[in-house]
Amino acid sequence: MTAYGIAHLRPADVLAEEVFEYMERIQATLDPFGGKFLVHGAAPQVVEGEWPGALVMIEFPSLEVAREWYDSPAYQEIVHLRADHMPGDLILIEGCGPEHDSAAMAAGLRALQAV
Repeated sequence: MTAYGIAHLRPADVLAEEVFEYMERIQATLDPFGGKFLVHGAAPQVVEGEWPGALVMIEFPSLEVAREWYDSPAYQEIVHLRADHMPGDLILIEGCGPEHDSAAMAAGLRALQAV
């Protein structure tokens, strides 16, 4: 099942040179794991709540592969270049397939809650 790495980044007013280096090197860490950017630093149009910063979304073939990328020596070698200069949150999460039915999900959760 497809998985995603999603980061909510809150960049500083001025990007450190290390952040540019990170950006220049990250694709090489993704390529062996089939990772590809779907969203990269776009400022979202906030329609509910608040969203300071930018969004990065990377697609992977599976959650296992996403975790292998994150734990890889190549990525661990560069992650500090961003993390030390640009605070944010990063999650790895499995997507839902085309067969996903939110009404059926609600029915299942409703049944569990009734117990």
